[in-house]
This record gives sequence, C-alpha cells and structure tokens, in this order.
Amino acid sequence: MFGLGAPEILVILLIALVIFGPKKLPELGKSLGQGIREFRRGTNGLKEELESSFKDEPAPVQRTVIAPTAPATTEAPAEGP
Repeated sequence: MFGLGAPEILVILLIALVIFGPKKLPELGKSLGQGIREFRRGTNGLKEELESSFKDEPAPVQRTVIAPTAPATTEAPAEGP
C-alpha cells in the first residue's frame, strides 16, 4: 500500500485524530470510502465501454497501393551535341 508500513499508518491516523477529533473521523472515513467506490465504478464503466467499442469495431481493411507507371514512349533518345 504505497510503501507505507504499520508505524507510518499509525502516525497518520494519530495526526488525523488530533486534527479532526474523534467525532468527525468516522464521517471522514465514510465519505472517503464512498468517493473511492464511486471512482472505481466510473473507471470500470469507462474501461468496459472502451473494451466493447473495440470489440464492435470492424477489423481494418488491408489495401495494396500500386504506384502508377510512366507512359511508354516510342521516340528514340535524343543524341548529344
């Protein structure tokens, strides 16, 4: 979890307890959990929508381009000076 160990998490929780107080801390945890849950739902919905659009899209058509050739001339090459 972000490279945090138990002592670091404990210090963060103690600081949050001192700043917000014991009555406000559960409300903050609940709102944080709801926010994370909504974010995951949104990202999962977007991921599913993108995957389904790629599945519905037809495969690209392979096309071969033939370069035009120069018209053939019947004249003899001009002689030099």
